[in-house]
Amino acid sequence: QVQLVESGGGLVQTGDSLRLSCAASGRVVSSRPMGWFRQAPGKEREFVAAINWSDGGTVYADSVKGRFTISRDNAKGTVYLQMNSLMPDDTAVYYCAQRRGIGIITTAPHWSDWGQGTQVTVSS
Repeated sequence: QVQLVESGGGLVQTGDSLRLSCAASGRVVSSRPMGWFRQAPGKEREFVAAINWSDGGTVYADSVKGRFTISRDNAKGTVYLQMNSLMPDDTAVYYCAQRRGIGIITTAPHWSDWGQGTQVTVSS
């Protein structure tokens, strides 16, 4: 079992940047995809971004494409989400996750391990 702990959230203004970190410990399989999801009050948990270690490929939600960048440092067991040009619609609790499969799937039920989440709030 892998443990995932997010950090780096906070309160920022429109146009600011944040970098979220997810520290992984326990059973970490570097070949498995890592991803970020977010959930705003009253909304479903939605996919944000994921990275596939096997080929370095990434997948982004249309709403964050061009603004967010996902990366992973296997030696440190950490995955990052660099968020630029933040907007109020980005306000949510952000969760990191790991799949047990080898491909990237954007629906939350296909992801096995989850962190506790970190709050990101963007004011206008």
